[in-house]
Amino acid sequence: MGVLDGQVAIVTGAGSGIGEVTAGLMAAEGAQVVICGRRPAPLDAVVKTIEKAGGRCAARAVDLENPEATEAFARWTLERFGRVDILVNNAGHSSHARSVRWVKRDAWESVMAVNLTAVYLLTQAVLPGMLERQRGTIVTVGSLAALKAGLIGGAPYGAAKAAVRNLMQHVHNTLRNQGIRATIIMPAEVDTPILDKRPLNPDAAARATMMLAEDVARAIMLCVTLPQRTVVEEIVLSPTILRDQSKDLAVAAKAGAPEGAV
Repeated sequence: MGVLDGQVAIVTGAGSGIGEVTAGLMAAEGAQVVICGRRPAPLDAVVKTIEKAGGRCAARAVDLENPEATEAFARWTLERFGRVDILVNNAGHSSHARSVRWVKRDAWESVMAVNLTAVYLLTQAVLPGMLERQRGTIVTVGSLAALKAGLIGGAPYGAAKAAVRNLMQHVHNTLRNQGIRATIIMPAEVDTPILDKRPLNPDAAARATMMLAEDVARAIMLCVTLPQRTVVEEIVLSPTILRDQSKDLAVAAKAGAPEGAV
């Protein structure tokens, strides 16, 4: 028997990276995993891999930037599986422009929608059942950018991750005595596909020093498999070796700037 036998777990952003690895680990521990992401093909591949290994996984393509689609995904999961015991808010993205000087409003709102508003909506949707059962675990993958603002994460991403950290603290502080566990995990650089969208795509040498998706997924598993009596409030993860980010910072400072700007 797996540690998560009989539990239903949502993992967002599970078509690749941290979400994909987390979904596989949870399924291996017996959970019925429900994954979402924007693209159907990667999700279908994850489902096939998990099912081939003997696990259970269902997928739905969802644009978490759309509040109505996010709420519909939560309803679909609850209607199909009857409950949600674990919510892993992993989906997220940043803006191309990193400096507050150059970030356009639509990019700001897009980052906030996925990294903050979708977390709020999914959390609110699963809480009634968790509170009725007096147990439930919500883990949100934040970022070190919540603690160390700057150009690597960018202005909207850092602000959103700081806000979602506060949201998880709110859930923890107000609902812990009703059996709800809420955790924020704040990793620094992780070698996942999201890096491909940075103003300066890190090369192989830079990525060699970074954490891997498996590292963060193992931290998530710790939070969801500990006995119900114990909650991990916050985890900060960073690479052992700190690389030189000076080139990244220089490029990020100018990303999205109009021609000739200084």
